[in-house]
Amino acid sequence: MDVVSIGETMVLFAPKEDGQLRYASNFSARVAGAETNTLIGLAKLGHKTGWISRVGADELGAKIIQSVRGEGVDTTYVTMDEQAPTGLFLKEQMTAKTANILYYRKGSAASRLESADIDEDYVKKAKFLYLTGITPLLSKSCEQATFVLVEMAKKHHVKIVFDPNIRKKLLTEEKQKRLLERLIGMADIVLPGSGEGRYLFGTNNSEEIADRCLHLGARLTVVKLGEKGAYYKSTEQSGYVAPFPVKEVVDPIGAGDGFAAGVLSGLLDGLAIEEAVGRGCAIGAFVTQVHGDIEGLPSRQTLHAFQQNGEDVNR
Repeated sequence: MDVVSIGETMVLFAPKEDGQLRYASNFSARVAGAETNTLIGLAKLGHKTGWISRVGADELGAKIIQSVRGEGVDTTYVTMDEQAPTGLFLKEQMTAKTANILYYRKGSAASRLESADIDEDYVKKAKFLYLTGITPLLSKSCEQATFVLVEMAKKHHVKIVFDPNIRKKLLTEEKQKRLLERLIGMADIVLPGSGEGRYLFGTNNSEEIADRCLHLGARLTVVKLGEKGAYYKSTEQSGYVAPFPVKEVVDPIGAGDGFAAGVLSGLLDGLAIEEAVGRGCAIGAFVTQVHGDIEGLPSRQTLHAFQQNGEDVNR
């Protein structure tokens, strides 16, 4: 196993026309979750990935498992919970660049994740444990499960990668911000965005964000800078990586998850840090050209063509 992760995946209902939801009649239903987006991105590149979670014992839960498993992610440790529903969320697209996201996840099956859902033998086989800042904020039991997972990873020398992936609707107390800082300090690699750095540390300066993460205990920080590329810093080296230009950004949602998949894939392939971050930038750019969280995640062949020529079509 290359990468294991834990977290909630929901079904996204998006109207097929822009405007207020009250006037929408036709919706698409897509599977979306930060952790599974990254795992699927890795699976499409040929890496072995596994997902730990809960979904409801309902049709939406069945849809999620079918979709994630169908993309090549192991779902052995995804439980269908008879006592709670699958979470869902709605996207209200007001204009081409303005959207409202409405979550219906309180009391969801995934919010009932607990330490008993984690098999230590499964975790210790992985090379990397990938975590986001979403999961520990879903509930107290999710918080406890996250830290149990971290301790298991450390015990078995599994490298921990942490993407804060801040959801402000989940951050209701100052102590929750401290929780994220604690996870940064326990991780080997941290992948914050510049906006997340501003929220956590009061600065959007990439070098200052990296320094703060390293000071907390991380060994490598890669700061996502969107259309400006990325900045990385470890105790031994640092540098900026140029972005991959795209003609048109169709949908920026999922770019950060694709970036994480690219960085992890590069490290799994033994690339130098700068090259791994470059792969992250390439995938992050590529997925913005397609609607949906996972629909734009490339195969290895497509990624190679895009990195070489900036093209996403074989001719």
